[in-house]
Order: sequence, then C-alpha cells, then structure tokens
Amino acid sequence: MTTSADILTQAQALADQLIAWRRDIHTHPELSFQEQRTANLVANELTALGIETQTGVGKTGVVGYLGDAGPVVAIRADMDALPIHEENDVPYRSQTPGVMHACGHDAHTAILLGVARVLAAMPDRPAGQIRFLFQPSEEWRDEENKSGATRMIEDKALEGVNAVLALHVASDMPSKRISIADGYASANEDSFEVWLRGTGGHGAFPHQAIDPTFMLAQVLNTLHGIRARRIDPTKAAALSIGVIQAGAASNVIPNQVYLSGTMRSFEDSVRQQLRDELARALEISRVLGGDFELNLKPGYPSMYNDPAVAHIIRVATRDLVGAPTLLDPEPMMGAEDFSYMTRQAPGAMFMLGAKKDALDRPHHTPVFDIDESALPLGVAVLADAACRLLRQKAG
Repeated sequence: MTTSADILTQAQALADQLIAWRRDIHTHPELSFQEQRTANLVANELTALGIETQTGVGKTGVVGYLGDAGPVVAIRADMDALPIHEENDVPYRSQTPGVMHACGHDAHTAILLGVARVLAAMPDRPAGQIRFLFQPSEEWRDEENKSGATRMIEDKALEGVNAVLALHVASDMPSKRISIADGYASANEDSFEVWLRGTGGHGAFPHQAIDPTFMLAQVLNTLHGIRARRIDPTKAAALSIGVIQAGAASNVIPNQVYLSGTMRSFEDSVRQQLRDELARALEISRVLGGDFELNLKPGYPSMYNDPAVAHIIRVATRDLVGAPTLLDPEPMMGAEDFSYMTRQAPGAMFMLGAKKDALDRPHHTPVFDIDESALPLGVAVLADAACRLLRQKAG
C-alpha cells in the first residue's frame, strides 16, 4: 500500500517540474476570466496524464476527473493574476506589463498539477473520484458580480462532491510550515460607496449652505461607533473607510462628499447587522438637512473550515513531516471565494508557509514572491489528505 512516506518522496521528486510550471505561469500572468494560456497549459498536462479533462468551466476554468464510482473529493487551485506591475528582478519576472502573480495563484496551479501527477500514478489509489478544479477569477468578479468559484458551481463542477480541499501559500509564514483553522478562516466581505449630499455654497457664508463636509464629520463618528457600540463585543467585525473625496477649492463648500469602505465579519447575522447599521448611520445626513445615496456591493461570504476535514489535513501533515510542522492558526479578516465551495460541500483550506527571504513580501504588492522549495510539501499534503478522505467517505 502506498504510504505517506511514498507520497512525500514522489512529491519531492517533482520539485524541479513544480518550479518550472510555477515560473512558466508566473512569467505569463493573466487577469481574471482571461486565463486562456494557463488553462491550455493545465488541460494539456491533465490530458497527458490520461485524466478526463473539461475546459471552459466557469468561463475559463478547467476540471479534471480521475477515477469514477464512489465518493468524490475535489481539490481547487485558482489561476488568475493581479493588475500589478512586478518589481522583482528575477529570471521568471512577469513579461506582461502591469500584470503579476502577486498572490501565489501560479504556485497553487503548479501544486495541483503535481497532485494530479502523483495521484494518477498511484497504483492503489482509493476507490472514488478525485476532481481537480482549476478555477479562474478568485481576485475579481464579472459584470454580474460573480467570481470564478460561483461560475464553476453554476457549471456543476461541485456536483456530487463529498469534500473539497484547497491551500494558499503565505509569503509571511515560515517556509514549509502548515497552518489550518477549524471553523471560520476568512471573512464575509461587503464594500460600499456613499454620496452625502447638501447644497454647497461660498465658504464665507456657511449659513447659506447645507454643508456635506459637516455631515461627514458626524457620519464618520457614527460609522466607527458601529463596531464599538452596536455589535456584540464577542463577535468579529470590522468597518473601515478607505476613500473620502470632497470639493476642489478652499473657499467653496461642495455639494456632495463621496466615501467608500469595506465591512468584514464571520457570522452571517453580524454581516446583516453591519449592513443595517451602515444604512442607519447615514440617516444622520437627513437629520442635518441633507441626503445620502448608498451603493452596497456584496462580496465573498466567510469561509468555514469543516473541523473534520481540517483534522484530516492535520493528521496527513503529522504523518508526512511531523507535528512540529503545524503552526497555531490565526483566523483572518481577509476574503476568499473558496468560501462558495465550502458552502457546497464540507471543506477546508490550509496555509502553506513560503516566506522566501528576510525581505517583507506582502501579498498583492509588486515585490511578492515565495520560497519555491515549499511546493512539494503542498503537493504531498493535498494528495495524502485526498486519499484519506476517499477512504473515510467510502467507509
């Protein structure tokens, strides 16, 4: 029987190939729902392994089907890049001006191709199906406000799935370490735009105007008081203002003020409360004689790691490389559209440490990069966990 040690050895033997895939994809990044070249690379590799392959799923996604009758375990990797101009001076630097893999999706795609190669060659692979989900557009949403995960679900990529797995590289976490949380692991995300409207006027005659900047001062205090005074202090929530724009001259009171921001939470009830309290806070503008317009943009839901699936990942990690590899998890208020998939089937995402060097290389910045030597561990954990889940679901 293939052991965890065998899986790790096979994953490590793929190190050079994993790096080659990752660098190829990194050199040729593609934005959300434009991942044609990446999808072709993926489809060609899967087909060469004898894996049934479906393209055009969720617009530009690819699905591979390995195995047939029995339980179904899906593994997801996202493929899209970001509109960022790379500043790294490396041989695999992006060749597309203004576009860069600044969040590790190139690594995720390479890792999942490695998982496919390991599992396709396994002579005693457990009964059931491994479904490889190469997803477009995690970073952005289309004209209908739908991301790649939603589009793949609509195209039935998750139909019949009993469990779903994913990983995310972490450029700020020690390389070749694993972290996974039980329960909420990323947040609900809603963004909003607000226009506070008055009448404007001459700065020397404020009594003749209805000043939206005065409204803004009262509104900001109330918005920042939502978390402090309206939300249960035992519940996670955040509300932040990122943009304020008003006026163009020092002696002119503008007729409107624009602001935008984001709201984060874990529980759906808190998410709805934030929405309600936001609208209530803006009513202050009407009390002061003005008015407001609110444009709420619903984002990704919170991601819930099924504790039983997360446990399988921890057990696989311990058996592969030992318990010291596991770090204590830290839930984050970032958003991740894998959350849509974990609402279709029990699932979990783990973090794979990939800090490259002493420099700070945050995600979504021009200097983002990773330690590629961590890639084989990602392959091994996903492959081992998938096999364990197949056996568990079959039993």
